[in-house]
Amino acid sequence: MRPPFHLALTVHDLAEAERFYGETLGCKQGRRAPTWIDYDLSGHQLSLHLDPDKRPSAFVNPVDGHQVPLPHFGLVLSMGDWRALAARLVASGTDFVIEPYLRFEGQVGEQGTMFLLDPSGNALEFKGFAEEGEIFRSE
Repeated sequence: MRPPFHLALTVHDLAEAERFYGETLGCKQGRRAPTWIDYDLSGHQLSLHLDPDKRPSAFVNPVDGHQVPLPHFGLVLSMGDWRALAARLVASGTDFVIEPYLRFEGQVGEQGTMFLLDPSGNALEFKGFAEEGEIFRSE
């Protein structure tokens, strides 16, 4: 079993963050206090801390003809779970930074990817691999 990671982020509004992470993404809520909320992000601990002055990053890097927001975080999913999440986000009217698409189609490392922002401007990427063993393969 891989150890879970812990990631702490700032958000400008806890109620908006709660709707996004709890309802839109379907993360189970853990402990909370007036200034933070913990979420279970596929077995990883995501802590959202209130910073009313939080401003989104505007930095991007060109990748495959897209402007990828940085910094970003997310999950690597099975292709089936990725497709299900993509369908759920599309159905909910999510405004994507980069809409779901396939990279390296027909090649080693073929993957689905999509980028979106949470209500505080934190960038998320979700990837889907048909073959988990290809996540780190370079050829």
